[in-house]
Amino acid sequence: MSIESNIAKVRQNIPSGVKLICVSKFHPNEAILEAYKAGERCFGENRPQEMAQKAEQLPKEIEWHFIGNLQTNKVKQVVPIATLIHSVSNIRLIEEINKTASKLNIVANVLLELFVAQEESKHGFEPEELKALVTPEFINQYPNIRICGVMGMATFTDDQTQIRKEFKAIANTFKELQKGVFKNSSHFKEISMGMSDDYIIAIQEGATMVRIGSTIFGHRNYNL
Repeated sequence: MSIESNIAKVRQNIPSGVKLICVSKFHPNEAILEAYKAGERCFGENRPQEMAQKAEQLPKEIEWHFIGNLQTNKVKQVVPIATLIHSVSNIRLIEEINKTASKLNIVANVLLELFVAQEESKHGFEPEELKALVTPEFINQYPNIRICGVMGMATFTDDQTQIRKEFKAIANTFKELQKGVFKNSSHFKEISMGMSDDYIIAIQEGATMVRIGSTIFGHRNYNL
């Protein structure tokens, strides 16, 4: 099937209020352009240099979403390009993004990454840790960051009960923050969760953004 028909199939499962991020990492510009011609405008990348190269070469109205594990020494490459950084997983990263955005005289849009999966390879804040961390004083410390919501990944498993439980934990943490420290914020509204294998469950549990790659683009070329 073509990328266009894959997108059409995925779109049938995504309600109008949920944003589709086409995960284009490791895929060539030609594949992105095919999705672009099919009407997609939001693409997700996880390598700063690859994202920078694609942003330079592809249509300027594309929204680039950084979704990978971000190292502090790569922040300078990502902040000027990314519409939204999904994977803000620690305080050092918050500090570096704020510092870089301040120098550029911009406000960087970010999501705070939650760690709920049964996998040590994943990153992020524990839900209770995040709720304790994010106070009005904490938010005011970083004037060049706009916290737009949370992001998370479920365990890579066939156990749908576990996946649902983990997505529920992400959504519940979001709701507590939204009712609490972000109750007067119109920006804090995004829950980024769900990928090719589990996005339907994620949507059922409250995702406002889903990150879908292989179902749209097929297997990746890791040698790109």
